[in-house]
Amino acid sequence: MTDVAARQEAWDRLVRRMGVVFTTANVAGAILAFAFITWIVPTPDDVAENWSVFRTNLIAFVPLIAVATVTANVLGKRVADPVGRWYVSGREPDAAEREATLRQPWAHMGVSAVVWAGGGLALTAVNAFIDPGLAAIVAATALLGGLCSCALTYLLAERLARDVTAAALAGGVPEEPAGPGVEARVLLASALSAGIPLFGGIILGVAVLLGSGASADQVARTVAFLGAFGLALGFVAVRIAARSVADPLEAVRAAVRDVEAGDLDAHVTVFDGSEVGLLQAGFNRMAAGLRERERLRDLFGRHVGREVAQRALERGVELGGEVRECAALFVDLEGSTRMAAERPADEVVEILNRFFSVVVRVAGAHGGWVNKFEGDAALCVFGAPEDPGGAPARALAAARELAGALREEVPEVSAAVGVSWGTAVAGNVGAAERYEYTVIGDPVNEAARLSDLAKERGVPVLASEALVAAADGAGEATHWRLGDTVRLRGRAAQTRLAQPA
Repeated sequence: MTDVAARQEAWDRLVRRMGVVFTTANVAGAILAFAFITWIVPTPDDVAENWSVFRTNLIAFVPLIAVATVTANVLGKRVADPVGRWYVSGREPDAAEREATLRQPWAHMGVSAVVWAGGGLALTAVNAFIDPGLAAIVAATALLGGLCSCALTYLLAERLARDVTAAALAGGVPEEPAGPGVEARVLLASALSAGIPLFGGIILGVAVLLGSGASADQVARTVAFLGAFGLALGFVAVRIAARSVADPLEAVRAAVRDVEAGDLDAHVTVFDGSEVGLLQAGFNRMAAGLRERERLRDLFGRHVGREVAQRALERGVELGGEVRECAALFVDLEGSTRMAAERPADEVVEILNRFFSVVVRVAGAHGGWVNKFEGDAALCVFGAPEDPGGAPARALAAARELAGALREEVPEVSAAVGVSWGTAVAGNVGAAERYEYTVIGDPVNEAARLSDLAKERGVPVLASEALVAAADGAGEATHWRLGDTVRLRGRAAQTRLAQPA
């Protein structure tokens, strides 16, 4: 079944269901009104026992029901056709079609009002030739029944058409509520639950004043009927109105729980054009904002390191830095220029990505983070911006593990690791419009020179004696042995080297 056929079937099913519900509600209301006039409300004495009056009303009532039913279905279909055309097509409705969809409950209530007005006027006119008092009672009863049917029609139409309303609002929600809101629904339900007995009491009083000669039993019967009917219809109306508010609120509440549990993809289907629908749409916008914020946080963390990103989010950012004792690990590929000349560019990128993946994983496993990627090299930092303790030992352990992991996982190339310790400045460097968090100082320079020396000597890792000494007592220093002393390029002080034992 194609999408259009499926939507056509769904629309036809909805139209049939609405036709049955509305017809049943209006016919049942008319029958109850007829019974109310005939047997419940006290009528004037001169017509109370007149069988011909009942027969005349019955003869008029039956064709009126038939005509009203046909009229209601024709008008209801005409009201729904503009909505059905865009819904079946599967396209997004334009502004006018969306407005017509959101106004459907009002439109169907208008159809009900027209049918009841016509039927009530016709039946009142018939009784006006019999007795003016009886005609007044008929008119009042028709008004009462019409109000009940119109209110129920609106509440039922709003509930039945939720899928179509959701489709209309999928492409956008109005800035202001469209259609009756929560207040109007509560007022409708209240009118049905409290207004019916009161209005019925007015009809009873009018009937008695017009000389119906009602006995105490008749009055009691009328009051009992009005009370029972008002309670039953009021319960149904209040429940429908309550669910029209509770259902979307429950959907929002469930989505909020999902967000609290970490599911930022939570989404609420908007199926109401009132304030409640705007609340649903507002939740969706909030969830979209949270997803965007999390995406930016993730991108921010990937670019500057998660530790730096978290620090910036918690404390804000400003240019400048702070003096820290930290370890710097510098890893550099050997022969990358030759590799770029001999291999296709996409293959070079694939190798570099595998190389950097190992670096990021190993550094992160030991509490460090990659401060920057420099072509075919990377600088990792331990002890800044935050220092959980043991940075020297963690840096040395990461250097040993990194050398082995690169040999196993990226065998196409060789790399050299230099790792150092000392005082550096860690902070945001750049301009107010564009800056980055970085570490500047002697340990960074020394680590880079140690990496160069490691490549020259053909060894995988070189560390400084200062770093090994700083790690003494943590157990990691026993894995290293000290070697000769050299003057690294660009440095005045000499550096004693250390290699894994």
